[in-house]
Amino acid sequence: MTRVAAVDCGTNSIRLLVADADPATGELIELDRRMKIVRLGQGVDRTGRLAPEALERTFAACREYAEVVRELGAERVRFVATSASRDAENRAEFVRGVVEILGAEPEVITGDQEAEFSFAGATKELTGHDHMAGPYLVVDIGGGSTEFVEGGEDGEGGDGVRAARSVDIGCVRLTERHLVVDGRITDPPTEDQIAAIRADVERALDLAERTVPLSRACRPADGHALVGLAGSVTTVAGIALGLKEYDSSAIHHSRITLGQVREITGKLLGVGHAERAEIPVMHPGRVDVIGAGALILLSIMERTGAEEVVVSEHDILDGIAWSIA
Repeated sequence: MTRVAAVDCGTNSIRLLVADADPATGELIELDRRMKIVRLGQGVDRTGRLAPEALERTFAACREYAEVVRELGAERVRFVATSASRDAENRAEFVRGVVEILGAEPEVITGDQEAEFSFAGATKELTGHDHMAGPYLVVDIGGGSTEFVEGGEDGEGGDGVRAARSVDIGCVRLTERHLVVDGRITDPPTEDQIAAIRADVERALDLAERTVPLSRACRPADGHALVGLAGSVTTVAGIALGLKEYDSSAIHHSRITLGQVREITGKLLGVGHAERAEIPVMHPGRVDVIGAGALILLSIMERTGAEEVVVSEHDILDGIAWSIA
């Protein structure tokens, strides 16, 4: 066993996983997994820079994580930074702060690398399950970008990643781009605003489909499965399951139908902040961006023809941990 610590710093959240990994057996024993909403990507789509207050929120979370890493005695730490820090002009300031706090230099990975980590984390434990043997289309809906990865057992000896693409649609990016007027979020959004988000998503799906076969990647009759990752997907799943509080074990590997996603998306886009905040599984940091995130998921399911999405709580963090081990 190797004790490793993986940090995933995205546009909306920063997450930590400390685990014991055994590459020989494929076993990953989770010791600590936590998440903070820091909104690192606040305003990046508009200004091209990381805001000072966003950096401070992120560094505060890093200080907490550094203490956990020390207490648990992780031998190796890998810090992966995704969409927001790829786009920012002042990312050097972000890198310096993380190195000072955690002693690990953030790796500003490409969208394709992000996709591969997400795929490994989401599907490693699915492999060998007869009812979910693959192939898979893994979709990771983040704050600033969405990753599409197609791969898995194909009956012809191929079991790895075959196609991957990252596109610049995410729940934070689209909320800031289309729902913020004069510094305030329109709540609930207008039909025109929703249509503008949908148009952005459809253009991004056209771009993704040049690389990843979306239209033929989710055929349940052939064993294909759509696997959804990250907070927008898990929140929609928690709502569909009627949970009274967020329960990771209940959400992990749940199956949510297209009809459920369509109904929930409509409800989220049709109510205001107060109503969304009262939803039991809703994290406070997702209240303002969940509508856009749910609409991305719905658009993907409609484009691919997927009848359901298999929801995974294991994602890029687990893939990062395996890459260390």
